[in-house]
Amino acid sequence: MAVSSAYERLSAALSSHVRQDERMSAHTTYRIGGPAALFVVCDTISDLSATVDILQEEEVEWTVLGKGSNVLVADEGYDGAVIVLGSQFKNRTVDGSHVRAGAGSVLAVIVQEAFRRGMTGMEFAVGIPGTLGGALAMNAGSREAWIGGIVESVTLLVPGEGLVALGGSEIRWEYRRTDLPKRGVIVEASLRLGPGDIQQIRRVMEANLRRRRRSQPLGVPNAGSVFVNPEGDSAGRLIEELGLKGYSIGGATVSEVHANFIVNSGDATASDVVALIGHIRSAVEDGYGIELRPEVRFLGSFGLA
Repeated sequence: MAVSSAYERLSAALSSHVRQDERMSAHTTYRIGGPAALFVVCDTISDLSATVDILQEEEVEWTVLGKGSNVLVADEGYDGAVIVLGSQFKNRTVDGSHVRAGAGSVLAVIVQEAFRRGMTGMEFAVGIPGTLGGALAMNAGSREAWIGGIVESVTLLVPGEGLVALGGSEIRWEYRRTDLPKRGVIVEASLRLGPGDIQQIRRVMEANLRRRRRSQPLGVPNAGSVFVNPEGDSAGRLIEELGLKGYSIGGATVSEVHANFIVNSGDATASDVVALIGHIRSAVEDGYGIELRPEVRFLGSFGLA
């Protein structure tokens, strides 16, 4: 009843799109996932604020989704609401050495904008999929650099409070995660870049992209790195040394290109992926005494420990 009531209220209140039982396989890079009870596209701050208020009043669980590049949705779907940031959240402005962009902006577009303007600082992000909001939420980056290192400020929509601006130093940046998702919905951010030589920027970007193409299964449905690298080691190395490259459960397979990627070979289910994750975690713990922490975000009911 709560979902039905929320749907009626959202449909009446918003200028954005509200749908029921939206198949999430169309909204994730894994191409896997059952239906979300509600799917809401918010084009404005007003839409977003109203959506969050209504969902909380109706006690409907909700989450914000970018391009779905680090998410696995359960086969049975998600009983809550999936919020997607629309048109207003894709705006970008450049002011001197700062790029201010909405959380719905595609990260690759921001990288190219910086390159065209001869601005350095985002070369590490070339080839990283998803939106700026998703990159901020998980502190996306490489071994050498990450997005938290160039953040001047982040604006959040905090339920019950409204818009809140945080300086970069007020955010807890950790390896592959931040405290931002617990504090509110990421609305926009200001990134601090610097002037650079456009030819040098091009060379670095091309080198980074070549490395990603060599070491990642691009072009095959996947959700990026499955596990966070343990301190001082590589999850991919541990998995590969156990001989698990190419190991499959159902349609889910450990990539032959990089062992820290699980690919959808065409007919994988979320259950296949979760079973393979569990198998890998058990094998690594038995073989090395290391407990791998998943980097993928799980949406729906999985019964994971």
